[in-house]
Amino acid sequence: MAWVWNWFTCFGNFCKKNIQTEEVPEARGGRRANPEQINPPPRGVRRENIETASEEDSQHYKNAKAFRFDELMAATNNFRGFGKVYKGRLQGTDQIVAIKQLNLEGEQGNREFYVEILMLSLLHHPNLVTLIGYCADGAQRLVVYEYVPLGSLADHLHDVTPNKMPLDWRLRIEIALGAAKGLEYLHDIANPAVIYRDLKSSNILLGEDYQPKLSDFGLARLAPEDEDGSHVTTTVMGTYGYCAPEYIMTGRVNSKSDIFSFGVLLLELITGRKAFDNTRVPAERSLVEWVRPFMRERTSCHRLADPLLQGHYPKRGVQQLFSLAGLCINEKPSMRPVIADVVTALSHVPITYGEGSSSSVSPAVHQSSRNRS
Repeated sequence: MAWVWNWFTCFGNFCKKNIQTEEVPEARGGRRANPEQINPPPRGVRRENIETASEEDSQHYKNAKAFRFDELMAATNNFRGFGKVYKGRLQGTDQIVAIKQLNLEGEQGNREFYVEILMLSLLHHPNLVTLIGYCADGAQRLVVYEYVPLGSLADHLHDVTPNKMPLDWRLRIEIALGAAKGLEYLHDIANPAVIYRDLKSSNILLGEDYQPKLSDFGLARLAPEDEDGSHVTTTVMGTYGYCAPEYIMTGRVNSKSDIFSFGVLLLELITGRKAFDNTRVPAERSLVEWVRPFMRERTSCHRLADPLLQGHYPKRGVQQLFSLAGLCINEKPSMRPVIADVVTALSHVPITYGEGSSSSVSPAVHQSSRNRS
């Protein structure tokens, strides 16, 4: 991993010297938010209100409308459709929304519902999904979001049908940068700071022009106030393949746990593979474990690139993104970068052939083990 660290250190120093006053173009992951342009969560909300959110805290949901169940039934035409997320039109305003119907499992599920409502009613950023309202009518628990038309990042990486265009290299970098900015808001701007705990491609929704938005905050926690900066949980939550090893082993989570998950996301964007895939041979099921041997040889990492890219990417861009992913998935949390440095690094990853030599090398690593329609 030494070469990865050396690259990032040099790259970080270059960025500090050259972009202090540079405006990151809107085309790369959406506009970069300045702290002055974002209203941080109100200080009047006590930490314990969020950690143990319940229906009694509804006075804090001032940015979320409380809907009756019959209103949402009318909006979705009696919840016609498939799955647990429905597209609807609110009567009176004609606003198009997404309505998520939750499958509650005891007190834990109910608490996650109220945590998500309270979190999203306090957090506002272009790269976070916008909460419209909620329904806690009897036993019904539904969340009403802005409608995000292009589905999830996972859909575009892992469910690419013949009539759907795969994401090109430029879009992948823009999505990574936008998601990083959303995470930067949670870690560095929100007050108190927030640990997301469930960063994954299926929780990144894509809006107009593929603007990424982090969604599903039921597992989110406030950043700890204790000295070692770790939040202790009694039960490990999250999605297998994305969870940091120290979190799985000890149940301790902090912002560096989110950074590990973000590194896995970068590997997904590079390779097109799932974070964990039971359909593969055992040695290739975990994306992180599959790529670790390639960390020793950066010059061959372009062989891991998603076959759906068909070689249309700057080789140097793949190398830099792979290097950054390697830092993020370091087994030692202290060696992982902070999210602000990740944003800076992503802002300088080559996205066009002019910024790095293109690659026409056949992705031989994938040929024997990957079949994508």
